[in-house]
Amino acid sequence: MRPGAAPLFLLAAAAVTSVAAPHLFAASDSGPGATAPGAAAAALGAGPAAAPAAKLATGPRGECANCVDEGVGLAGNRWTMPLLKLGEKRYYLGIFFKANWYRAAQYCRYHGMHLASINSQEENDKLEKHIRDFGLGNEHFWTSGTDQAEEGVFFWMSTGRPITFENWNAGEPNNFRYENGEEEHCMELWNRDGKGLKWNDSPCSFETFFVCEVQ
Repeated sequence: MRPGAAPLFLLAAAAVTSVAAPHLFAASDSGPGATAPGAAAAALGAGPAAAPAAKLATGPRGECANCVDEGVGLAGNRWTMPLLKLGEKRYYLGIFFKANWYRAAQYCRYHGMHLASINSQEENDKLEKHIRDFGLGNEHFWTSGTDQAEEGVFFWMSTGRPITFENWNAGEPNNFRYENGEEEHCMELWNRDGKGLKWNDSPCSFETFFVCEVQ
């Protein structure tokens, strides 16, 4: 729960609000046009309205084939999107607009990625350092974690796998219920107590930054 957050009475409308996407992407004739699965598709309606027309090409295994790996550099690299390689994954920080969880998931999928999953303390620490280096250590960031299928049983939507490593803020997840009846079913990163970016459950309709990933 976000302490001091005002109850939201227009959340349903917010869940389908279009957002203007930054022009960060190399033009390509191929790329995923898929929306987020399940409830996300219902909330988003038809088509990826939040994403720019230029798409990213994907390889035979669905990897993002036209993305910049900032850790390697531009010359001679197959990536043409600003990603940072940390371990076996590449990450994109969605910091040019804020979106609800469904829209953020759609945006990542449209560009051949997924909302991030975090599987170790090492991965969490590296991602936190990357976010802090951008001066955004006190912001909120969506991950793919959710318990929409079963209350209290969180899993990574990006992989379908249950969460094994955990890094929750103290007292979380608490599934706080707001005056409008909405509960907290989506996982964000948040430096709530000044103790680093830890996990918090939040209403999926809240709009915030997000982290995409690709192998």
